[in-house]
Amino acid sequence: MTSRTFSFEFFPPKTQEGMEKLRAVRTELAALRPRFFSVTFGAGGSTREYSLATVLDIQRAGLDAAPHLSCIGATRESIRAILTEYKSHNIHHIVALRGDLPSGMAGTGDFRYANELVSFIRSETGDWFNLEVAAYPEIHPQAKSAHDDLINFKRKIDAGANAAITQYFFNADAYFAFVDDCRKLGVEVPVVPGIMPIGNFSQLARFSDACGAEIPRWMRKKLEGYHDDIDSIRAFGLDVVTDLCDRLLDNGAPGLHFYTMNQAAATMTIWERLGLENTLG
Repeated sequence: MTSRTFSFEFFPPKTQEGMEKLRAVRTELAALRPRFFSVTFGAGGSTREYSLATVLDIQRAGLDAAPHLSCIGATRESIRAILTEYKSHNIHHIVALRGDLPSGMAGTGDFRYANELVSFIRSETGDWFNLEVAAYPEIHPQAKSAHDDLINFKRKIDAGANAAITQYFFNADAYFAFVDDCRKLGVEVPVVPGIMPIGNFSQLARFSDACGAEIPRWMRKKLEGYHDDIDSIRAFGLDVVTDLCDRLLDNGAPGLHFYTMNQAAATMTIWERLGLENTLG
């Protein structure tokens, strides 16, 4: 049986104080022995410098780091330069994404879709990089239809992606249906569920509205009912997300990818509740 993949996502701090705080969070989460940490990449590469600094800091601690690389608005030359830089630092893992077009940027650049980025990385670097791509169990918000979204996902895999990480979701059935549809199309790569711990409802609602992740009505009503009671929101969130993870793993999900929001507490509590402390080799 293939070992399960557990990973944690950070966004890059922009100050030394932020980096020191993240280092403390990383140290806590590293004790869980994840397969890798991923680091986000702002729209149009706006956080590239900070992303690389964060990745290298993770590497210096002897841990595997996977920078995100978004292609929208980029040229082949700029992506080639980033790949060369990553190779020079012995980075072997990338999360390859289309990304969002920054406000004020007129053109999409040389790449329109993530499958084009994956193809370019493979043509430039062969098998140097392990490539993760994004998947959308609840359908990408800009997709014309569920079928189109599935075909777009298959294009990324056919282009050379090794695995996928999903947008976060709270409906396990959407994930299982998506994986079943992928298998029917002959897509066999691991599709790892993205998990969002719940700590701040207004923030979660804002993120979810922007990315198309559905907060089920019963969950939204419960969370709205807690108003500013942060402790109750967090307690409810821990119960809901732990149950979701439990169901996913029990039914064959190949691991979990936690969107940590640069915090350790909720992820670690979910991990302990799942009894994962001693499962990684």
